[in-house]
Amino acid sequence: MKCPHRLLLAATAVSLLLGACTPLSSQIRQTSAAQQRQLASTFELEGRLSASDAERAASGRLEWLHSPTRDSWTLLNPLGQIAAQLEQGVNGAELVTADGRRYHARSADSLLPELLGVEVPVARLAQWVQAAPRREADIRETDGGGRPTLVIDAGWRIAYLEYAGTGADAPPRLMDISRGDTRLRLFIDRWTPTP
Repeated sequence: MKCPHRLLLAATAVSLLLGACTPLSSQIRQTSAAQQRQLASTFELEGRLSASDAERAASGRLEWLHSPTRDSWTLLNPLGQIAAQLEQGVNGAELVTADGRRYHARSADSLLPELLGVEVPVARLAQWVQAAPRREADIRETDGGGRPTLVIDAGWRIAYLEYAGTGADAPPRLMDISRGDTRLRLFIDRWTPTP
């Protein structure tokens, strides 16, 4: 005859093992859903931003047109006047400031700090604003709908603080991007994927 204490111990161990597996499978399912978000190749975005690092700070309104071959950023000051415009195409990037100065570079990565006041990776920014992380990114937290709420990508921390709706495909409304002293906070007022 088997000892009832041993049966109880075995049943407890099995239930603990099964309980430990449940969050893992749930996490895998949520991560998978977050990585399957559709990425729009072309979009228009309007929002408000604040950016800072240990030495600089900037804030204002941002208008961004993105396509696979071209990006156009316009930063407006709090009074609605154009502070700077940055264009990137297949032949390089050009920044034009409010006082008419022009700067040229091979890519927007070296000019974007002049526009935003902080360095952020341009190539990843289009994915981050859509909450559609790269496969290599680490999705640390998701919400009940499987949307990412915290992503770590190449040392950058992207926190999605609010979405524009409750649907699984709703775009982010408020996000906080940081690495070290660098911080970019973006509130998206209007998001329009375009054909």
